[in-house]
Amino acid sequence: MSEIVTAAMIVIGDEILSGRTIDRNIGHLAGMMTAIGIDLKEVRIVADEEADIVAAVNALRSRYTYVFTTGGIGPTHDDITADSIAAAFNVPCEFDEKAMTLLADNYEKRGMEFTDARKRMARMPAGATHIDNPVSTAPGFRIGNVHVMAGVPSVFQAMLDNVVPTLRTGAKLLSAMVPCPHGEGVIGGPLAEIQRRHGDTIIGSYPKFGDGKFWTELVVRARTQEALDAALAEVEAMVAELSARK
Repeated sequence: MSEIVTAAMIVIGDEILSGRTIDRNIGHLAGMMTAIGIDLKEVRIVADEEADIVAAVNALRSRYTYVFTTGGIGPTHDDITADSIAAAFNVPCEFDEKAMTLLADNYEKRGMEFTDARKRMARMPAGATHIDNPVSTAPGFRIGNVHVMAGVPSVFQAMLDNVVPTLRTGAKLLSAMVPCPHGEGVIGGPLAEIQRRHGDTIIGSYPKFGDGKFWTELVVRARTQEALDAALAEVEAMVAELSARK
């Protein structure tokens, strides 16, 4: 079986925590990671505070195969992600020559001044490598196992498309869904017994409401078809047995 590859995400920004901006990047990353066989295990949302960013980066980069960050690499004073990542790795944050050239050329073509604020987007930790940005030119960067990307969803998605081919992938989770007409209070006991018998699977229950009634969506996940089929058969039998009692 392929190895299990894991990831975590850090969403950086006061605007997320205040509710002024609704995050759209978590779901996109989760879907992409699932599709390529990487388990997204944890997501943290942190404020624009260097100490908080450093603590989150250092906690997660030592625990997971990859860490992805979004937000805080723009031109304003509160865009402190590059400085914070540099602090986490204990290296200087400096102007990157290649990034400076890319940005200078871009603003020149657009007839715009390459201001000191815009130059901030060329700063990154010493030793970092670029993550290309085909949308607005200003690059993200990677250092160690940490990938630092923009918070704007269209830019984040474009950067992630460039990152994905470079990642090591693992065993993909297979899944199957069983619709269940019973609520979690009814299925909780027998479903827990099935989970205990099938420790190599993940069984989730998700309450739903539609057509004026409640029901439950049961999802079985496993890394092999054999494990999936064995647990799935028991879940389907449980639903059939409970339905026959009505």
